[in-house]
Amino acid sequence: MLKLLMIQADISTALDTLATEPEGISTKFFDLAVKGGWIMIPIIALSIIAVYIFIERYFAIMKAGKFDSGLLEKIKVYITTGKIDAAIALCRSNTTPAARMLEKGISRIGRPLTDVNTAIENVGNLEISKLEKGLPTLASVAGGAPMIGFLGTVMGMIQAFYDMSAAGNNIDVTLLSTGIYQAMVTTVAGLIVGIIAYFAYNILVANVEKVVFKMEATTSEFMDLLNEPV
Repeated sequence: MLKLLMIQADISTALDTLATEPEGISTKFFDLAVKGGWIMIPIIALSIIAVYIFIERYFAIMKAGKFDSGLLEKIKVYITTGKIDAAIALCRSNTTPAARMLEKGISRIGRPLTDVNTAIENVGNLEISKLEKGLPTLASVAGGAPMIGFLGTVMGMIQAFYDMSAAGNNIDVTLLSTGIYQAMVTTVAGLIVGIIAYFAYNILVANVEKVVFKMEATTSEFMDLLNEPV
């Protein structure tokens, strides 16, 4: 009976230990970020910039890609019937880059086709530049965040070795924890931000290329329309 009571007491003690240990060793994300030191500030700032650019550009590019497939047919009817002003007004009612290119081309009708094509291309280059706004910054975040994280790693290891040398023979793990935490946390944070920004950049570039393809296809169809015999 005594042994049974001792076993029950041991089990109870073990359960109490398991119940209290996680609370003592649990580490919140904010605490880890703080252990990364001041180097975490630019990494967090870069992550905010990357998220803002991706969300803003993603919806802007998606909006630019919504082109009315029947717009060219309507423009063809207006042009063949001599209603140039109506065709221009129709393009202005559509806020896509392709529509603005068509508007410029329609306004140049009557001039040589090379001049019309050049005017359309100039507008197209401006529209592509607008679509790509912010992408260089996002690419810089993708490359810069890991480098800042590695900088924090080097600084953390320097701090750890400095604490080790200052401690002499009284080396304790707790003395090295500050530098090691900074080294590991900044590396992980920098890589996470860099990887996410890298994929976000490629997603936006792929979507821009789709919009550019639609713009080129629309331009080609419009020039074919002007080349048709009257």
